[in-house]
Amino acid sequence: MFVAVLADAGIRVVLTGVRMPRMNAVMERWVQTCRRELLDRMLIWNHRHLLHALCEFETFYNEHRAHQGIANARP
Repeated sequence: MFVAVLADAGIRVVLTGVRMPRMNAVMERWVQTCRRELLDRMLIWNHRHLLHALCEFETFYNEHRAHQGIANARP
C-alpha cells in the first residue's frame, strides 16, 4: 500500500539487499553530515526554506568544504 502512495507521487521504489550495510554507505554519510552540520543547527520554517537550505548545503558540501585526501592533503 505504501508503494502505491509513492508511485502516485512519482517516486520509484528501489529494493536493497538484506543485511548489506555498505550498500548505501555514501548516502548514509551524507545524511549524517547534513543532519549534524545543518539541520541540528538551524530552525526550518517551511518546505521552501528547507529546500533552499539543502541546496545551499549541497553546494557547500560539494564545492567549498575541505575534503581530506591522501596523507591529509587537501585540494
